[in-house]
Amino acid sequence: METAILIMAHGSRIPDANQAVHEIAAMVKKMTGYDIVEVSFREQHAPNIQKGIDACVARGAERILLLPYFLYMGAHVLEDLPAELEEARQRHPQVEMAMGKHLGVHHKLAEIVVERIAQSLTEQRWY
Repeated sequence: METAILIMAHGSRIPDANQAVHEIAAMVKKMTGYDIVEVSFREQHAPNIQKGIDACVARGAERILLLPYFLYMGAHVLEDLPAELEEARQRHPQVEMAMGKHLGVHHKLAEIVVERIAQSLTEQRWY
């Protein structure tokens, strides 16, 4: 079965902010080996989540893991993204879909924060 990964981000009016998600998706594709890794946005930018799901299906996905690229368990993660999933299931009943976990609290995120602190202290010459 062909499995796709759909990374769902919030979206921004600032194009460079959205480009960062595409760069993460490229890294994910390389690290995981999945052929189908797509990006979609909840607001502010295209493609929206339904178009992202459609892109996965058009590329032959029989299963799609929808991964919320969100830090917090807010309204988008709790309500909006599950509603998007249900809408997609109605349109693509032949495709198995599941919602992955949002980023949340994770040791590796703390490692990134510590790395950014060190970089910032160095840039400020506060070391």
